[in-house]
Parts: sequence; structure tokens; C-alpha cells
Amino acid sequence: MKPIIIGIFAAFFFAFTFILNRAMDLAGGSWIWSASLRYFFMVPFLFIIVMARKNLKPLFVEMKNAPGTWLLWSFVGFGLFYAPLCFSAAYAPGWLIAATWQITIISGSLLAPLFYETIMTENGPKKIKGRIPLKGLAMSMIILLGIILMQVQQASQLTVMALTLGILPVVAASFAYPLGNRKMMDVCGGRLDVFQRVLGMTLASLPFWVLLSIYGYFTVGLPSIGQTVQSSLVAISSGVIATILFFQATDLVRGNMQKLAVVEATQSMEVLFALIGELLLLNSAFPTTLSWLGVALVMGGMVLHSYISNKNVAPIRDKATAS
Repeated sequence: MKPIIIGIFAAFFFAFTFILNRAMDLAGGSWIWSASLRYFFMVPFLFIIVMARKNLKPLFVEMKNAPGTWLLWSFVGFGLFYAPLCFSAAYAPGWLIAATWQITIISGSLLAPLFYETIMTENGPKKIKGRIPLKGLAMSMIILLGIILMQVQQASQLTVMALTLGILPVVAASFAYPLGNRKMMDVCGGRLDVFQRVLGMTLASLPFWVLLSIYGYFTVGLPSIGQTVQSSLVAISSGVIATILFFQATDLVRGNMQKLAVVEATQSMEVLFALIGELLLLNSAFPTTLSWLGVALVMGGMVLHSYISNKNVAPIRDKATAS
């Protein structure tokens, strides 16, 4: 239950991403700076946290041992995740992006065969290829049905351009984020804590953000003070607090693909939090009865997802993930 609660708290802080990114776009800010500034601002906060815990040296040793791996999966997990989300904010409202992002519930489950689990047998630990949690996936479909109902009326009013450029990049990001996160969990093998891993991935993704910033400077110029301030808020709320909470939740169930799917399913709560945030901060339209029905399905799907997962997880399963 603890990983689920932590995951819900992570969803609350992640929701600020969709609200503030949309607000920055409406104010004329470029998605390029919304994306890159977040990670630039994350570095000092995370650096101070890890340094205060006296854990910098082990992190740098791990990164030195596999620099290419860190660069690759940090680019996938952070670069190919956040840049498309910010790009989509220029074409679709935050609620639609937040709703579309929930496809990561299914994306994470479909990635299971790319990883290995360690189970305890009579002959000792045994590595097996992860399997798609079909029952959990069915519960995810209920959550997605609720999300569709929440957004169907508003989505019908969007143009084809908004639907295409506002949705497809988010679908790509929904696979990149869990893939990069899980790969780095395998690479670290439990040797680094969540603070070290987030800092390491942030540092390893910086070359991408520097290149994107250079492109932004020559195409759209420097960001405004307002966008800089809002990007710093996103960095703190989503980049530091939410990411650390989410990674901590996934670390608690590392190696158990079914429970991992449940933790990733908690991110469906982002839609509810983003909806409330847009009502309060961006004066969005109040949800219809159909939308509230969708809310009920999301909540019900979350409860069923958790129940099915905990009911079917065998007690002999070890939490260690094979690399």
C-alpha cells in the first residue's frame, strides 16, 4: 500500500507540469525553454540533496563505469519523455495532455517482456522474463475508459492539428519514461538510492538539453523572466519532488512487474489534479456529468488494479531485478 500512496503524491506534484506548461504557452513562451530550463534548475537542488547525504562519490563511480549506458537511458527516460510533453502543450490544452499521458499505464505494462524478474524457487533464485500482467492491464483499461469519458466532450471541439501534434508526442513519451526509468533501475542494481539515480539521470541528460537550448536561442531567443520563474517551479514540484517520489515508489516494487504496473497506474490521478488545477488557476470550464462519471471510473479502476495485483502476487517473489 505504501508504494501506491507515494505514487499518488507523485501524481499530485506531476500535475503542476501540465498546468504550468500550458500557462507558459498561453503567455507566449516556447516549449523549448519550458523543457530545458526544468532540467537546468533541477541540477542544483538535487546536487545539494545528494551532497548533504554524502552520496556523490558512489554516484560518480557508477556513472564512470558505464557512461554510454547512462547517457542513452537518461536521454530516453528524461529527454524523450519531457521534450514531447512540452511540445504538445503548444497544440493542446493541459487537460488533454494529462489525459493522454495516462496511456503510460498501458505502455508500462507492455514493456514487461523487455525485462527480467527474479523469483525464489526450491533450487534458489531464478531469472524469468517479465510477462504482461493481463489482469492488471484489464483494470488499466477501466481507468483509461474513465479518462476518455472525462475528456470526450472537450476533445470533440479540437482541430485535427491539435489532436495530432497534441497527442502523438505524448504517446511516444508514455513509452520513453517507464523504459528509461526501468533500464536505469537495472543498471543501478540497487547500488544507488533514488536521489542519486535522479541526479545521475539529470546530469547524463544535460547534453541533450544544452543542444536543445542552443537551438532555442537561435530560433526563438532567450526565455522571458516569467517563463524562467514558472520553469523553476516545475523543476521543484515535478522535476525534484514528484520524480523522487515516483522513483522511490518504483524502487519499492523493483523486480515485480505486476506491482510496478500498479505504481505506474497511480499516475492516472494526474488527470484529476490537473483538472482541479485548471479550474482554479486557468478558469477552465466545469466538468460535465459525463466527466464526473469518468472520474468515478478512474477511482474505481485504481482500487481494482491494486486489489487484483496484491491478490495475485506470490509471497515467494523476490524484489531484486535481474540485470
